[in-house]
Amino acid sequence: MNEFVQKNSIVREIWGDGDTILFIFAGASAEFALNKAVDWLYFTGKLPKDPLGRLFSTVEYARMIVFSEYDSALKSIDQITAIHQGVEKSRGTKIPDWAYRDVLFMLIDYSISSYEVLKRQLTDHEKEEVFEVFNRIGLRMGIQNLPTNFNEWKQQRKTHLQNDLICSNFTKDLYRQYAKHLGFVRFQLLKQAQALVCPRTVNKLLKLTDFIWLKPILASYKIIKTMELHHTFRNIILPKTYRVQIQNLDVDKY
Repeated sequence: MNEFVQKNSIVREIWGDGDTILFIFAGASAEFALNKAVDWLYFTGKLPKDPLGRLFSTVEYARMIVFSEYDSALKSIDQITAIHQGVEKSRGTKIPDWAYRDVLFMLIDYSISSYEVLKRQLTDHEKEEVFEVFNRIGLRMGIQNLPTNFNEWKQQRKTHLQNDLICSNFTKDLYRQYAKHLGFVRFQLLKQAQALVCPRTVNKLLKLTDFIWLKPILASYKIIKTMELHHTFRNIILPKTYRVQIQNLDVDKY
């Protein structure tokens, strides 16, 4: 069977682990809030109503593509494109290409940083592999001016972080929604995870803390995971509403 992502790929290892995906989710939730095009996510009203569900759906689409057979993955990518085109038609204007690139770049960046926070440093070849997979998704979506290799991506990513992020009223409202839907303790955990995986520019704009008390907890969690108790621990600290979705994030075989 022709797979969209080869079975021995580091991308499958990254996206087959629920803990890594949750950290990708944390990073994306921070940067989504700062993006200058976040008004597009407010247009349908779905984001402020259910910000966690909206972000989970984005992550779930990416995960579904990673583990799909080639033709099925293309159909999923085309479905994402069609959904965005529908929103564009409703609003009567197009989502800018840079906004599409930004979301794609987020998935690349947080795939790498989340894995490195939780597991180990990736090799240059593995980082190139992460880039290549998501770049193929972007090419299928017809996104313009994509980088051709990981080094070009790093330069474009740097420019994006400098030019496309702002702490706006949308940012403040979205963080109020995060706090409302998560509760105080879980919201603090979210911000700690964000501080660990987000680039310095994002941390600075959001005024995330330099005091990372989550690090020693993560060290203990790794021990819990070896004892197969991590699912119980996750159920304690994560919202019941998304418990089934979170449990389904783990893939037994990459």
